[in-house]
Amino acid sequence: MFEQKIKPLEVARRLRVSPKSAYQWHQLWRDGGARALASRGPSGSRCRLSPRCLKKLAAYLDEGPAAHGWVEDQVWTAARVATLIGRKFHVSYSVSGATRLMHRLGFSPQVPTRRVAERDEQAVTVWKEATWDEVKEPARPAEATSASRTRQASPAGRPKDAPGADAE
Repeated sequence: MFEQKIKPLEVARRLRVSPKSAYQWHQLWRDGGARALASRGPSGSRCRLSPRCLKKLAAYLDEGPAAHGWVEDQVWTAARVATLIGRKFHVSYSVSGATRLMHRLGFSPQVPTRRVAERDEQAVTVWKEATWDEVKEPARPAEATSASRTRQASPAGRPKDAPGADAE
């Protein structure tokens, strides 16, 4: 487009990018031609696991958390996957990095529900049924909210000495 003398703002509009990007591309093109605009590949750091290790990791994830020592529930959290990667491949991954890696492999991290070990489910159910209705606050009536439309006051209801009263 720049070779066709199309201005950067028009390039930005056609490609649906910011004008700043189009001006940066135009500068690159003027300095180095079309070769300067060639992609340099994906940004960010490269994956620290080889394709072979990624296949192994996917197999480990398919085995489930219990096969790797997490027996309390059957969910793969990103933190667990980061720990598994460290144990099996001696590579450190952050929780967010493990999340991205899981998505890349077709898995989604799960968040376990945390329950206190001493929790009495029957007592909770009884409390919800017997006590909750008594202690919860009643809902506010609809007219008490402030999200309603405002109607313009009629001139007849306006006091005679109010500002703008004579502007009818």
